Amino acid sequence: MGPAILTSIFTNGLVSSLCTSNCRSFGTPLALARTLASASSNVFSRRHKLVVCCSNNPTFTAELTASSDISPPATASSFNGYPEYNRLLPCPDQNGPPRVEHLVVSEGGRVLDYIYKALDLPPLFVADLIHFGAVYYALVCPEPPPSATPEQVRLFKEVTAPSVLRKRPSIKGKTVREAQKTFRITDVNEFVEVGTYLRVHVHPKRFPRCYKIDWKSRIIAVTESFVVLDKPAGTSVGGTTDNIEESCATFATRALGLTTPLMTTHQIDNCTEGCVVLARTKEYCSVFHGKIREKRVKKLYLALAAAPMPVGIVTHYMRPVNVAPRLISEDFIKGWHLCQLEVLECKEVPWPSTVIEEKYHIEDSGWPLKNSAFECKINLLTGRTHQIRTQLAACGAPIVGDSMYMPAAIAEISTPGLSPFGKNKKQYTTESDKETAVAEWISKHGKEPGVVIGLQACQISWDDGEHFYKAGSPWWMGEIA
Repeated sequence: MGPAILTSIFTNGLVSSLCTSNCRSFGTPLALARTLASASSNVFSRRHKLVVCCSNNPTFTAELTASSDISPPATASSFNGYPEYNRLLPCPDQNGPPRVEHLVVSEGGRVLDYIYKALDLPPLFVADLIHFGAVYYALVCPEPPPSATPEQVRLFKEVTAPSVLRKRPSIKGKTVREAQKTFRITDVNEFVEVGTYLRVHVHPKRFPRCYKIDWKSRIIAVTESFVVLDKPAGTSVGGTTDNIEESCATFATRALGLTTPLMTTHQIDNCTEGCVVLARTKEYCSVFHGKIREKRVKKLYLALAAAPMPVGIVTHYMRPVNVAPRLISEDFIKGWHLCQLEVLECKEVPWPSTVIEEKYHIEDSGWPLKNSAFECKINLLTGRTHQIRTQLAACGAPIVGDSMYMPAAIAEISTPGLSPFGKNKKQYTTESDKETAVAEWISKHGKEPGVVIGLQACQISWDDGEHFYKAGSPWWMGEIA
């Protein structure tokens, strides 16, 4: 049969296990650059009929030129010591709609060969996707979601029939569930046998700011065990599911000329800047994780809030759902996670000028008063995802530029009681009414910020201050990133 394509309806809820190691090969980019230099430009001249996945429209077909996915070849050069290779580079300034393809291998061979033929993509582009960490495999196709089409269900049953699986030596001794675990493909020459499942992130999330940063200037400290980085906003600490190339760990490793890749020990949001500790060895990575578990690591933040915050401890409870926006409650709810931060000081400062806002691509979410902002120094007592952002927004003091939580804060201020978990929450007579109110409250939140918000991890210390590091001036003070 021809290439078996499971369309992008599988995107949500399909894979239960991802192996997302942040370790990188640092010889590969230069090899790719050399390959590019000798590559013919005719691979970019064709037109491709592609199946594109968008979040608002599960599957549709569109005619695109190859240049929509691939930049035309250019002379290899370098920026900040980073060798350019021109298939996924130069990096676009804006992310396009996601596109994820799901394949079941119908003819064994090199993974690169199978993907470029099945999806009608240039081989060099597929090689870049693999280098970016955007291709995954499982020995056996995962079970399709309830929304799968009859054809997808038929294909799944066909390739996972016991009579078929018994003939595959690669899964001997494994349960079907074990064989359905997904792993990242790291080698373009990796062999994939018939029946192997492939997930290809054709449009990985991109981080253009990585190429605009003088990374050496962002290094705060270098020791034998770790590196402390003043992370720029608009970058990922260790990469994403579909892009481990454009990350702070990768670019800091190259800036320092290290041969062993730096490893992430903790995370801060992409839109947040400030202190991040990167381990130089697996041993220290484990040691630092232990310090975090034992609460021996102290982190202070500067938050640029749109309204003043009272000094003292702020307590909320966060819904245990690992999806943004993160919902929090003023009152204790069984099973929800404790969120606490301490506002150490809060001082009035000028709202960022138009020049600064334009320079850092600060998003205007409609806050009515922009004469003054309020710089809050915060001791983070519990470390939940989006914690400072959602807690300040719940207090009516959202962070400047936070296009996700500021719209909800404005809506609650305009219509008190709109939040089903706030201080002005309404009483609901039925569970259905409560669920409707929660859905409406979620709809009042905006999208994740594109680049920067007014939040900086300004200070990190551990072992009772034996190790103590500070970030540079925050962006709203007008310093050049």
